[in-house]
Amino acid sequence: MVANIGSILSGRRSLLKGAAVVGGLQVASPFIIKARGETPVKLGMVDPITGSLSALAVTEVEGAKWTVEQINKTGGILGRPVELLIEDSANDTGTGVQKTHKLIERDNVDAIIGDVNSGIAYAMMGVTKEKGILHIVPGGHTDPITGTDCAWNTFRTCNTTAMDTSAITGELVKRFGKKWFFITPDYAYGKTLQSNFVKKLQALGGEFQGDMLPIATSDFSATLIKAKAYKPDVLLNNMGGSAQINCMKQFLQFGMGKEMALGGALFEIESVRSVPKEAQAGWWCMEWYWNTPGVPAVKTFVDAISPVIGKKPTARHWMAYVSIHAVRLAAEKAKSLKGIDMARALADLELPPEVSLMPGKIRYRAGDHQLMSNIHIGQMHPSEGDPDNLFTIAATVTGEEAAGSVESTGCKMVYPA
Repeated sequence: MVANIGSILSGRRSLLKGAAVVGGLQVASPFIIKARGETPVKLGMVDPITGSLSALAVTEVEGAKWTVEQINKTGGILGRPVELLIEDSANDTGTGVQKTHKLIERDNVDAIIGDVNSGIAYAMMGVTKEKGILHIVPGGHTDPITGTDCAWNTFRTCNTTAMDTSAITGELVKRFGKKWFFITPDYAYGKTLQSNFVKKLQALGGEFQGDMLPIATSDFSATLIKAKAYKPDVLLNNMGGSAQINCMKQFLQFGMGKEMALGGALFEIESVRSVPKEAQAGWWCMEWYWNTPGVPAVKTFVDAISPVIGKKPTARHWMAYVSIHAVRLAAEKAKSLKGIDMARALADLELPPEVSLMPGKIRYRAGDHQLMSNIHIGQMHPSEGDPDNLFTIAATVTGEEAAGSVESTGCKMVYPA
């Protein structure tokens, strides 16, 4: 049975505030929400708390802690309190895999959450599948996770790169033109993102140039000089975290803001808050937004969490919130914490509005375990009155429309006998 939204979102107390978010997340001492009484349900979370994607990871962790706290206030999972054990992947694949083994084999967690880095999330899947543990990927976007390499135990909350590019490509071409320049991170996420963009752009008669760069790149001068010479209609800054921020700042320093439009798949609010106002621009996808109209549960959620975190929640808070509630809903439907039982229960389970925080039928599709969530298309801009008012929604694309068929993803879902 799903708790009502008033109960789920009633709390205001937080175990961390402001700068303490990072300070309490040391690698050698993972944060644990202590349980009392009954044997706890243990959730393990692996995220790059340090490294170039740390701002996104810290936000996910912040959302996860708050969500577990609320769930514990309303009875926990299967009547048992929940412990959240957090490990830092340090944006390194080997470390992420090692920490996943530790959480499963030493800490005996009942489910795994993570990683922001698609490549790490993908590597973690090998461990969780072997161990038969339910694995929710909140924010790793590369397509094979719920595509060609989908797994019975793995579910994804954020969009695929194919979904984001399907939603935004036509809008960018319509508004700005078909000549594009890509600045893309050279790892799993960036490769599938650019591949999908190129396929859709060329189908519309477009042309492109671009560079693929290491995820932790800080100096973009050579690439920006190349982009300036190409004179594109649109520059797509596909980098993430601190790399995307540095690229945006240097884009302005090169005086390119008046020469070409900005746009792409994701320019996340964590990054938008860290760039000059002149770079708070362009047309992008937003996978969830605090100012979504028409869903009363969104306002309830925003009003509950905002005083705790000191700002409006972002899509990363939402990804963690939905992912942890997905574990709860799966366990309650299955009446079990076994990975296979929870996986079967979660497939095609429609999330209640107070969990999905979206209109429509939002579910982890049975055929590929991808969340069929809505995608907002809109314009980024400097704040207007409210400091968190940084994005205006122009259109919303349903997950079903953006994702296409299960067959098109290449997923062939197989459960253990």
